[in-house]
Amino acid sequence: MSKANCPSLYQINTRAWLTELSRQSSTSATLDDIPDAELDRLAAMGFDWVWFLSVWQTGLVGREISRKNPEWRKEFQETLPDLREEDIAGSGFAITGYRVNPQMCGDAALARLRQRLQQRGLRLMLDFVPNHTAVDHPWVAEHPEYYVPGSEADLARAPQNYIRVKRPKGDLILAHGRDPYFPGWPDTLQLDYSNPATQEAMAAELLKVAGQCDGVRCDMAMLVLKDIFPRTWGRPCEDFWPRVTQRVRQRYPDFCFMAEVYWDLEWTMQQQGFDYAYDKRLYDRLREGNARPVREHFLAGMDYQNRLARFLENHDEPRAAATFPAGEHDAAAILTYLSPGLRFFHQGQFEGRMKRLSPHLVRWPEEPVDSSLVQFYERLLAALRRPVVRDGQWQLLGCAPAWEGNSSSDALIAFAWQKPGSERVLVTVNYAAHQSQGYVRLPFPGLEGRRWRLRDLLSDAQYDRDGSELQARGLYLDVAPWQYHAFEICGV
Repeated sequence: MSKANCPSLYQINTRAWLTELSRQSSTSATLDDIPDAELDRLAAMGFDWVWFLSVWQTGLVGREISRKNPEWRKEFQETLPDLREEDIAGSGFAITGYRVNPQMCGDAALARLRQRLQQRGLRLMLDFVPNHTAVDHPWVAEHPEYYVPGSEADLARAPQNYIRVKRPKGDLILAHGRDPYFPGWPDTLQLDYSNPATQEAMAAELLKVAGQCDGVRCDMAMLVLKDIFPRTWGRPCEDFWPRVTQRVRQRYPDFCFMAEVYWDLEWTMQQQGFDYAYDKRLYDRLREGNARPVREHFLAGMDYQNRLARFLENHDEPRAAATFPAGEHDAAAILTYLSPGLRFFHQGQFEGRMKRLSPHLVRWPEEPVDSSLVQFYERLLAALRRPVVRDGQWQLLGCAPAWEGNSSSDALIAFAWQKPGSERVLVTVNYAAHQSQGYVRLPFPGLEGRRWRLRDLLSDAQYDRDGSELQARGLYLDVAPWQYHAFEICGV
């Protein structure tokens, strides 16, 4: 399978998709029942990776906690007004073992699915949760030393962060998994990374997972850093990721690691062995709706930018269609996905789904399809399939005022993509709610002395321009709020 410098990934909520397939066929669908036609469609859309969320074994205890938690249940009810008990299967991140859920037909079905993906040039990504396990994980009975212990005083002081666990060999008080800024997740137990045996056990689990897929998305990957874990638990630890990523790649040289990471630790995770790190900072700046911070974000070095995972939604974030107004949504998507790095899309994003589905739920709400968004993403994905924006050279461009005293050019953001012997593409976005004017300076040599056609890959628009003027002053833009273009530049 060939590798693009800027690949695309599609995240699938596996349990919800299988529930929908079961409804359509009136049988209990497994991974074997995912239609070849759907995999063909994903390959034709230009995806390189498919991330199947929540395929691992979860437990009955986690499911019951999910069903009885009043705060979570309120959220579930808002998502599914006709909520049924069977819709709440427990969090896919409260894992009892890295074995494929038997209801999906087990590890053998996953191996068959992986083979089908490989036949289409698609790579398989799965979850790895380093920070915690489910409350009913077998290690609770067999290796309680793998977990952060608590005391009666801890339980009395912070009952939201500790739990009394019943065991045949005697009850224990253990900590819930958490990050330092929020209460513990009540369906999980916190792994103790200050214990070398815990780190070794998790390394073995990761090696096992790596034999079943081509890459992993590591949940809250920064929580086990040696600078973060002691801050939460007061227990010093050694770094986990540099050693374990190296061990995995010694056995699987092309294996890919993607980190869910926050708190401006993206570069840290890249240095710890991750191929990609979530670009939450870009997402947050796009949500704020101001062009300058977005443009400044793109000033970072390419060794950093090429290893960011750019997204507009995922299972943790609200739906893009519910977050960004219509025009702003399209403009934010252009900036997200026509920048370098991993292009990360989420199931339901193209259709304009409005309701985020909790990882505890296994059924989607019924929602209408937004046909205008479907058409927009069809054009965007077609543009992303072009070799120049998969493997070309990207650069941020400057925008000059159209005339003295006109500051509206500050809202213009422009990129260029070029590749020797290939096409040249100019991306422009007015990321503002007002009309903007300015000149975009072009980096393409040899424009003078002939006319050039600018054909928009994202609409039917095209313009002819004099090359000498383009070379001297740049391309003049006078564009409506949130308007965007991706111009292919060809000689007339």
